[in-house]
Order: sequence, then C-alpha cells, then structure tokens
Amino acid sequence: MTRSGRVAQMPVHEGVSASVVAVPAGEWPSLLDFLAQRMPGIARSEWAERLAQGLVLHENGQSAQAHQPCMVGQRYFYYRQVANEPQLPVSASVLFEDEHLLVADKPHFMPVTPSGPYVQQCLLVQLKRLTGQANLVPLHRIDRETAGLVMFGKRLEERDAYHALFRDHTIRKTYHAVARYRPELALPRVHTSCLAQDPSHFFKMREVPGAPNSETHMALIRTQGERALYQLRPVSGKRHQLRVHMMALGLPIEGDQFYPLVLRGPDAPENFERPLQLLAQSVQFTDPVTGLARTFTSQRQLSIPA
Repeated sequence: MTRSGRVAQMPVHEGVSASVVAVPAGEWPSLLDFLAQRMPGIARSEWAERLAQGLVLHENGQSAQAHQPCMVGQRYFYYRQVANEPQLPVSASVLFEDEHLLVADKPHFMPVTPSGPYVQQCLLVQLKRLTGQANLVPLHRIDRETAGLVMFGKRLEERDAYHALFRDHTIRKTYHAVARYRPELALPRVHTSCLAQDPSHFFKMREVPGAPNSETHMALIRTQGERALYQLRPVSGKRHQLRVHMMALGLPIEGDQFYPLVLRGPDAPENFERPLQLLAQSVQFTDPVTGLARTFTSQRQLSIPA
C-alpha cells in the first residue's frame, strides 16, 4: 500500500480518540496476527471483534481488514477499550467553558486521561462525550487520587500558549491538603528537594541527594483538634510532589495509600470511602489568548472544609 502524504483526521469513537501503532520490521501473515503479537495484552479474539466492527483504521480513515497483509512502515489507528470497566461513584463536571478553555472540577479517583482499567470513566473521555468537543486536550495533569481543577484547551493553535503558563511558571496553583497538626513546625515555609522515582516501587517518588528540582510553598489555613488544613502552592510540577513534600515534614496527607507506606497496589480495588485529602483548589493566571485575568476555584471540599 502506498502511504499517503496526508493522514486523515480520525473520528472520535464514544469519546475516545484513536491511538496509533506502526508496523516495524518483521513478517506477519495478516494484520490480525500483527496486532495480536504486537499488543498481547489484548486477546486475539478481541482484536478480531474490533476489526469486524470497523474499529481499526488505515491512515486514510478506511476500515482495515483482519486478514489483509501489513507492511513495514504502515500505520493503523485503533480505539482503546476496557471490558467490564469499573464504574466510579461520581461523574465529571464542567466549571467553566468558553471558545478557548474548559475547566473541569475533577472528583477523587478519576484519571484525567485513559489509564489502567479506566477509559470511558476518565475525565477527558467523559468531557468529550458531555460537550461534543472532540479536540479537547488537558493542559496539565493531576493525580488520579487528587480532586479539583483541570484545564483543557479547545483549539490546536492555542495549546502552546496555554502550555507555556505551566512551563514558564506564570500560573498560580493552590492546593489544599488535610494532615495531622504539628504545632512545633514553623509555617509558612518553602520546601525544596530533589525528587526521583523510587526504585522499589515504580509508581512512587522519593527525595534523594542532589540539586533541588522541586519547590512547594506551604502554609497553615486552620486547625481542627489534632488535624489541620494546609495550603500548598507548587512552583514545580513533579509527580507526587505535594504528597512527598508533606511526608518529608512528617505530615503524610490523610487517605494517602502510597505515602509513607504502600497500603494498596496501583491495580488493587479502590476504597471510595477513604479518598486522598488533597484538592487542586484554585488557579490564577492572565489568559494568554484573551488577555483576561482568570481565577477559578473548585467547588469540592475536603474533610476539613476551607
């Protein structure tokens, strides 16, 4: 097959954008054989069903056939699906929307993009189905366990301008967290450290010796007995930064299943009764497209309300 110089815009299927796989050097009797061998995590019978349903596409957008030959360099587009996907107890909600931006108020436990057992339940797919906006792209990420604000861009030509807010640290992000109260700990304070992946757990981070690559501004909002509500303002955006920085001060966030101890693996069943008490509470910035001053505040609350 001759490759076209132009790739067709692939349609969105049930809120899910197409993923792509390229054929490397090798020999496969058929496209079905290639897909089953290349991505063995999906059963051969499921690939056969997707092909029969027209859910594997050529670059020109036409449906691919299970028994057709495939050649090196060809690309095929497919749609991620999860059988028996778990249902989350809360759905996505839109806090703000104009022609440039969409701001969602994410509940706990919901991934921003397809991840693990969640596809239809993730925030991005739910919003695409809810709004009909096929070109939505998250401008930043927050952990699946964290609740609160997530911003999405709506226009391809504007994405870099919005990404620059986070890249250049010109957006003010404020989080709230609940942890134990340590009256001897001086607050407010700035915590910096070098964060790296924990070699014993691929899904965790840890502080290691070295030049700081993470910075968080911390303050006490109020106390409630032996517990307290804290304000956290990250300057950098390292994975699990706030959770690790709080733990380093002897203040592990309530409901944290990974820090300081791993209480459940990343694929273990959820405990919806004990969410991580961390909330992406507000963002402030000057809109790089419209020039407007923007402030968005989450409507969600932690176990110690603000």
